[in-house]
Amino acid sequence: MSKLLLVDDDLELNQLLSTYLTQEGFEVTAVMDGASAVKEASLHEYALIVLDVMMPGMNGIEALSRIRMNSSVPVLMLTARGDDIDRIMGLEMGADDYVPKPCLPRELVARIRAILRRTAPAGNVASHEPLHIGSLSLWPEKRLATWQGQAVELTSTEFSLLLVLAQQAGKVVSKNDLSELGIGRPLTRYDRSIDVHMSSIRHKLGNLPDGRSCIQTVRGVGYQLIRD
Repeated sequence: MSKLLLVDDDLELNQLLSTYLTQEGFEVTAVMDGASAVKEASLHEYALIVLDVMMPGMNGIEALSRIRMNSSVPVLMLTARGDDIDRIMGLEMGADDYVPKPCLPRELVARIRAILRRTAPAGNVASHEPLHIGSLSLWPEKRLATWQGQAVELTSTEFSLLLVLAQQAGKVVSKNDLSELGIGRPLTRYDRSIDVHMSSIRHKLGNLPDGRSCIQTVRGVGYQLIRD
């Protein structure tokens, strides 16, 4: 049974989602403010955190920033519908994905399960073999990445997206394919989540010997991991 931390200051919604998620087979701990979320995340291990952005006091963005100081636990943000700024800020701070509010509980469950599937230990033999592309090495079963032998701290979604590119190194991968394979959902219109995640991955990885980023943008198409 996967343990979830649910964080939302709306008491009625908090109770509704907590009950629904429990009925769906999750073990849920529910809190109503950012400070409590940070404390819970530091004291206990969770498979995933569902974190509302708009909360009084410490909001979800600040709570996420503090959680990311010590943990790479997957985080699914609840954002106001149409609020692109909160979505982009959340992704830049290390959120794995977002769901706009109001949302159907079954949509939230689908997103949670998509993230948990990506972060679950791989079961096939081939996945135990590391991938080496130039200075980049990936261990899919451990979800570990190194660049020139140094560990790279990636969120679960960043690792999944980088793995998709690595498995097709040298080829251009469309944004929609990256979203489907790396995030587990189709890319929606005006959705910049792939671009934000790629910007973060580039920042964490080093450059090629010629100074170029190892991840190249192919305008109007997608992204390509360069074989150096």
